[in-house]
Amino acid sequence: MQTRRSFLAAGAGVAASRNAIRLIADDGSGQESRTLREAGAGAADVEVLLPCDRVPLSFVIDDSTCLVNMGHFCTPQFAEALPARAEYKKPWRSWPREIPDDFVRRFGEWCAERGVRGKYSVVPYPACVGWVDREMPGWSRRQLQDSLKLIRELMVPNWDIHPEMITHTRVIDLKTGRPKEEINAGTMENSYPQEKKSVDELASYLSYALRILERCDLPCEGITTPGGFGNLVKSELSLAVDQAVRDVYPVEIPHYFKYVHMGDRSTEPIIEHLRGVGTDNLRLTVNVPAGTGDWFGGWQGDRMSEPDLYCDQDATTGRMVELIERRQPAVMLCHWPGIYSNGSEDGFRAFQRIVTSLETRFGNKTRWMKLSEIARYWAARELTRLNRVGNRLILESPFAVENFTFRIAKVKGAARLDRKLEKVSEISGLAAGTWWQGEQTQTVCINLQRGQTVLQWDQG
Repeated sequence: MQTRRSFLAAGAGVAASRNAIRLIADDGSGQESRTLREAGAGAADVEVLLPCDRVPLSFVIDDSTCLVNMGHFCTPQFAEALPARAEYKKPWRSWPREIPDDFVRRFGEWCAERGVRGKYSVVPYPACVGWVDREMPGWSRRQLQDSLKLIRELMVPNWDIHPEMITHTRVIDLKTGRPKEEINAGTMENSYPQEKKSVDELASYLSYALRILERCDLPCEGITTPGGFGNLVKSELSLAVDQAVRDVYPVEIPHYFKYVHMGDRSTEPIIEHLRGVGTDNLRLTVNVPAGTGDWFGGWQGDRMSEPDLYCDQDATTGRMVELIERRQPAVMLCHWPGIYSNGSEDGFRAFQRIVTSLETRFGNKTRWMKLSEIARYWAARELTRLNRVGNRLILESPFAVENFTFRIAKVKGAARLDRKLEKVSEISGLAAGTWWQGEQTQTVCINLQRGQTVLQWDQG
């Protein structure tokens, strides 16, 4: 099985569809229990669009944590478990042990100024160096607390925080909190488990990681899997995400990042293990894939970045351009050591150029979003019932969602909600509470509330 670590698409994941619903049977068999869109109902002359009719952009950062440079500390542990692999024989001792908070601050501030949003991992027990909720040997407790404070204040507003399992290297015995005694591929999280595990067993492992971050006052709505974690138990893993995240945090829509979809495969999120439709106990997990490889400095931070693979200087070619022009979520992948690039910051400069190029060409056609925001929008998009009755549109949604956007035929003039919505002269100006009139249709953007929402037009 090839994984993100080899920067290839994880093609054997839960199957995607154009409309992004996968309804997995509750017995964990991986069989679809209901047909596509059976859970929702749509009005024939209403089409739900992308948020604000813009393509979602997001930046997924793997292998990040407090202070620890995972490239430096992970490499020798992987080398011991898999001694034949050439990538683990690199000169890791010469790489910095730390990715300093000064770099985190400069990165976070630059992104905040430009509205960049995404996912930022915090590995709870990074490479077994120390626990982010207790001690990090090699750094003072004050340095660790300052690092967590920086993440809470600077990163949390614009980034989902995910645990990336517990260590990202050795599998932990949950009874002792210590790594498994054996050292081999089967006791490394990247290839765990080597045999079938129940949903409860997997959920216990995920919960262990989540509770560490919860003790650090870090909010989590999802998890990231390191490498091939869970490859043998994909259906069970999806259900375990729902169970574990809901157990530790009060979350409506748990999500996870595991897969990379390349080529012509859709990058739309996939709704999994949907159950309880029409009840007060609606449950689901949203699988949010990335759409690119990691073409920055890699997980060890020792490669030169290839930014043109994401987009060239003019944003006319590259994978991100392809996804934007296909109008599918453009989720860009990296590993944090590759952004720091062992102190050269080559990856950061490449990222800055990519963001600037995309903004110059596609600024009014795209929208930066966290993974949780993309997951929520797709859940609402697929599960909201639309009922057209004359000049009224009745929306029944199980979730509240911002910037819910749809195109409706055969209406003119302002729709009324609690007040009249405002007209914009260009569709690029759409925001919550506005509408734009086309030749045959009207495009409307609202903050959709949970439950029933009714819009009415005076003119048909």
